[in-house]
Amino acid sequence: MAKIRPLMLAPPLVFAAFAALFLIGNFREDRDALPSTLIGREAPSLQMGQLAEFDTFSDDDLRAGEVTLVNFWASWCPPCRAEHPMLEMIAGTGLPIYGVNARDEPGNAIAFIEELGNPFAGIGTSRDGRSALDWGVYGMPETFVVAGDGTVMLRYPGEITRSVWENRILPAVEAARAR
Repeated sequence: MAKIRPLMLAPPLVFAAFAALFLIGNFREDRDALPSTLIGREAPSLQMGQLAEFDTFSDDDLRAGEVTLVNFWASWCPPCRAEHPMLEMIAGTGLPIYGVNARDEPGNAIAFIEELGNPFAGIGTSRDGRSALDWGVYGMPETFVVAGDGTVMLRYPGEITRSVWENRILPAVEAARAR
């Protein structure tokens, strides 16, 4: 009779653990959501430089009593280019959008804004991407709704479309205003 060694059980146990993780993930409320530990917490400090002559912003602007959006973007990012008209539409509503240009060359970022327009109330740069890391950003674009007291209300990874604006971001902005 063959003796079962403990090491022989390792591969099936590892497989079962991964299968359980995938199964649990499929029963989440929103399978496409990318959770953020920042939701409900104070926005991290931003360590940024200034992009040419464009107005910049600081952490104080995110805690000045007004709901804001913080949008991480880069000139090399196709979805950033695609969402830009929506950012201009949102800025036209009076909602301040602060842009963080991350992991980008300043000349390319300036050309991007000059070509497409500037929807941002302020722009900061994070060439090394440190601010993006502090905020948990791992892809561009990502947008955060920040309440007037600096609390992060929503993180939206990806391009803002009209549907995303109406169904995800605008309700979070309204909830932040109601706080």
